[in-house]
Amino acid sequence: MNKTLEELTILVADDEGDIRDGAERVLRRIGYRVLKAARGDDAQKMVEALRPDLVMLDLKMPGKDGMEVLEFIQQMDARILVIVVTGFATVEAAIEAMKRGAYDFIPKPFEPDQLRIVVNRAAEKIRLSRETELLEQERRRTLFDLDMEKSRIHTIVESLPDGVLVTNVSGQLVLMNPACKQLLELAADMKPGKPIDAYIPDEALCHLITDISQGRHLDYDDIPAHEFALSSGKYLRARGQPVLGDRKECLGAVVNLVDITTLKIVDRLKSEFVSKVSHELRSPLSTIHEQLATVIGDLVDRAPVQDQHILSRAKEKTKGMISLINDLLDMSRIDEGLICREPRPVVLEELLHGIVDFLLARAQTKGQSLILALPPTPLPEIQADPLALESIFGNLVTNAIAYTPDGGHIRVDVDMAGVHVRVRVVDNGFGIPEKHLSRIFERFYRVKDENTRYITGTGLGLPIVKGLLDAMGGIIEVQSTPGEGSVFTVLLPASPIKNGGQKP
Repeated sequence: MNKTLEELTILVADDEGDIRDGAERVLRRIGYRVLKAARGDDAQKMVEALRPDLVMLDLKMPGKDGMEVLEFIQQMDARILVIVVTGFATVEAAIEAMKRGAYDFIPKPFEPDQLRIVVNRAAEKIRLSRETELLEQERRRTLFDLDMEKSRIHTIVESLPDGVLVTNVSGQLVLMNPACKQLLELAADMKPGKPIDAYIPDEALCHLITDISQGRHLDYDDIPAHEFALSSGKYLRARGQPVLGDRKECLGAVVNLVDITTLKIVDRLKSEFVSKVSHELRSPLSTIHEQLATVIGDLVDRAPVQDQHILSRAKEKTKGMISLINDLLDMSRIDEGLICREPRPVVLEELLHGIVDFLLARAQTKGQSLILALPPTPLPEIQADPLALESIFGNLVTNAIAYTPDGGHIRVDVDMAGVHVRVRVVDNGFGIPEKHLSRIFERFYRVKDENTRYITGTGLGLPIVKGLLDAMGGIIEVQSTPGEGSVFTVLLPASPIKNGGQKP
């Protein structure tokens, strides 16, 4: 029964040849395929073999009468509609046939219009029945597909090596995989359904997950990763994102948990090694630098120019080594969590004014403009370590000056972006090729090309900026186009910061 209406087949079963032929002419003109049978037993065989969609059935036929054929059709396939053809003398028999399952009847003799109306009405019922059947099949298939998809997703989530947990809009846990239980050191029979703080011991992370679940972080870019430690000494990193519905409404949060204990141990050992070596080197290098300065001062106007040049180069190199050691020590302090421990209120406008005023002379030596653009309304106070903020924005503005050619323009824009204070350092300098953007916050990584080959640096300025912002719950982003310039965007939480730099 999957044929279109244009392919509907109608069997005209009547012992009168004129009825059969007349009905065939009328029905073929309106697009139906017509079969004919003169006997009841022949009609039954054709129904069984050809399965017509509609049967016009005379009740009085040789071989088998119409009632017997109707009963056979009902038992074989009740979807085949039967229109009883009867004379006026047998109207009561036609009514009885409809009680037994016939769809309609038409009395003999009938006009062509009568036949068209009755048959088209039956064809419309067939069409609606088929559409209903197709919709039901599609519904069953969709439900089956959804069930299969749910099963596949559940299997995938259950087998993931990383921890995965999902919350609803109220911050209640609705799903977690076995890896999540293992990472959080929960009992194997621990069930979802409770508030998130019943599963995670870190208050700051629970606040973050609740905020995400309730739609306060619909912009994925402003959601920071969160690291925390369990009482057993295990370190975990959590990254969360909102779960959005078809209308972009927030339905909850999904959080990924990763064990970073080994990375923490390696970083700590590396930091300890770097710190010890740096401390040992800084003192003798500082002594050498001072002695070179003294020697150069004594040899002015007495030693050959070539000798003075060699000594000046040596002095520059020792100064660069001391700068590198200072940066390494800063990185060590960041890694050990010795920075941003005691934040206090900072008026960001005043701090940025001081940085821009201090670096303006350096920009002017290159013929550059350096502008600070503040919003018309006062900014909220920032709870942060002021020395860390000076290092962050000092590094960014210094980089902009260094990587912008003479006569360029540098601007520091400040405004609000949701719950964050946004500071953008914009320049029209050399720019950073896209292939380098993902690595510029790696330690010692520097972009080297024809424009930057003579610019000195340690490759630690941006990693220090990133480390400090991570420690105080901030975010840094970069957009850059080679030959047009770069935009470094810093987002700082405007609400108070507690618990060693984590946003509540």
